[in-house]
Amino acid sequence: MPKKTILVIDDEPDILEMLSYHLEKDGFSVNKARDGEEGIRLCELLKPDLILLDLMMPGMDGHQVCYRLKTNPEFNSIPIMMLTARKEETDEVVGLKIGADDYIKKPFSPRILLARIASVLRRHERKESQYESDEKIIRGKLTLDPNTRDVMVGTKKLELTANEFRILELLAKHPGWVMSREKIISDVMGEDSFITYRTIDVHMSSLRKKLGAGSVYIKTVHGDGYKFSE
Repeated sequence: MPKKTILVIDDEPDILEMLSYHLEKDGFSVNKARDGEEGIRLCELLKPDLILLDLMMPGMDGHQVCYRLKTNPEFNSIPIMMLTARKEETDEVVGLKIGADDYIKKPFSPRILLARIASVLRRHERKESQYESDEKIIRGKLTLDPNTRDVMVGTKKLELTANEFRILELLAKHPGWVMSREKIISDVMGEDSFITYRTIDVHMSSLRKKLGAGSVYIKTVHGDGYKFSE
């Protein structure tokens, strides 16, 4: 089995070397970039299996790199884990809204990081296998294509992150069913994920804004979760 490739984007040489050492020891192939522009170029060249992305970098910061990659259909399915030394919740919320798959704060234990990477990769592989032959889902003016991950509200095409698409797909596949936050985490992110209920609410808020008029299909069931209603 070929090694999984991880792209590490961080402007601190010591962090790059430390991460490379532990990742290679764990069996990964590692490529390194010291700024956002170089990271995007390497992503285009390598198509890595996962990206470790530092938030605070000079020039193009981690949020900008994440946004560039997650809004590009060629790369938006690549899992991104963001690394940060900052404690502000707003940083995490912004990262999740633009499509980051996980968020880990420095300093961190290499063992914890490797466990989180393994979890994200398992979730990604399960999700990818679900999209191989699914038919389009049509609900009112909303159309989802699981094979291309295109979403249309009427004639307007939406740009959703991978997790936003998966949440919307889960709800649209089961109209009228109340999906608890725990159920959404389990089905969309995986039972072994480190995602919190707060993260689901962030995704739902962002999803509703992007849906615009189509947000009427998403209902909050207070105390229970969310449902799709035509």
